[in-house]
Amino acid sequence: MSTCIIENETKGLTAEEIRFAIQKTIKPAMKKVLLVPPDGTRAYSGAGMITNMYYHMFMEAGVQVDILPALGTHAPMNREQLAHFFGDIPAGCFLTHKWRDGVTSMGDIPREYVRTVTEGLSEMAIPVDVSDYLLDASYEHIFSIGQVVPHEVVGIANFTKNIVVGCGGSSFINASHWVGASYGIERILGRVDTPVRKLFDYAEEKYISKLPLTYVLTVTLLKENNEADILGLYVSDEKNRREAFEKAAALSQKRNLTFVERPIQTCVIWLDAHEFHSTWLGNKAVYRARMAMAQGGRIIILAPAVTTFGEDAENDRLIRKYGYTGRERILSLSKTEADLQNNLSAAAHMIHGSSDGMFDVYYAAPLLGKAAIEGVGYQYAEFDAVMEKYKPGTLRPGFNSLENGEEVYFIQNPSLGLWSLPF
Repeated sequence: MSTCIIENETKGLTAEEIRFAIQKTIKPAMKKVLLVPPDGTRAYSGAGMITNMYYHMFMEAGVQVDILPALGTHAPMNREQLAHFFGDIPAGCFLTHKWRDGVTSMGDIPREYVRTVTEGLSEMAIPVDVSDYLLDASYEHIFSIGQVVPHEVVGIANFTKNIVVGCGGSSFINASHWVGASYGIERILGRVDTPVRKLFDYAEEKYISKLPLTYVLTVTLLKENNEADILGLYVSDEKNRREAFEKAAALSQKRNLTFVERPIQTCVIWLDAHEFHSTWLGNKAVYRARMAMAQGGRIIILAPAVTTFGEDAENDRLIRKYGYTGRERILSLSKTEADLQNNLSAAAHMIHGSSDGMFDVYYAAPLLGKAAIEGVGYQYAEFDAVMEKYKPGTLRPGFNSLENGEEVYFIQNPSLGLWSLPF
């Protein structure tokens, strides 16, 4: 099968166009397959619809279908969330990835290679550990379904990220996230060839290529009606899997990267209640907008459903303990504090979520509360007051002038893009 690419930047792809394209990826005589989509935090990826299409196609052909959402470090989805994202697929079809204890190491990325690609910032050998389900030989084929979009750790998600992080183990997740944070988010965001991507590429070439994988990638664009168009669908070639990702990344850089004409003084960002329940996820509002912010500006995050910091108990504890208190402080603590050394992905997340004194971060999260928000180093904003002042339902994406003369920049959903001054 050669690389399949269909694009429509003007109107987006129709469901029938997508259905026809993925139908061609199904080989005859399959008996058992594994689908690996993202979880509900990629609500606008189109992956829920594509997974549903695959499920029904395979069921009609008498093929057993298991589905392993690529949770990474995220909390497992409940029945309501599964139904909201994936539609009428029975809950019994879904498996749960366990990133701390449900993985097997396939081998290491050598320390010499890590030293080279990180410019000497890291010298550790990195185990490539993936979900035990991916190594189950009873699956004749694995379909990895993911969205290509700017990303703070790797530069541009997805491709192998869905496998080595979304279905990866703590060793690889911790190491890769720490490499990204050490290298610097400003040198990574929105770029294809980063040190972290090179780690992923090494894992793909040496280990992941042994798996019977097809990558099914989307590029989407959020419209003002809060719905997303799928602008492109990219299905990998069996011999050159990266080609599909490169084509998708080019379109994502073109459509998901917004260059602002002047630094933003006040940025108002909405976190959809279906998608964002923690600052672990919601802090996309901080790092996806940071390169567009004015020195001394402020980001105001409207987070009606955020109830916690981490997506699991240990990461939540670490964030409450150390806070989003700046790159240099977290780097220093990671050298002395054993709990951070054992959870470098959490340390990386705290670095990514810190403004480093460049701008202020206000969280309007009524379910999290004032004491908790201020305890991790953010400013607290009263939700109803902020809603009344800024009326996000009346704002358009981009710069807005309020009746009182204040200029605000509105971001409808931070997970679908990157906002920056030109670089």
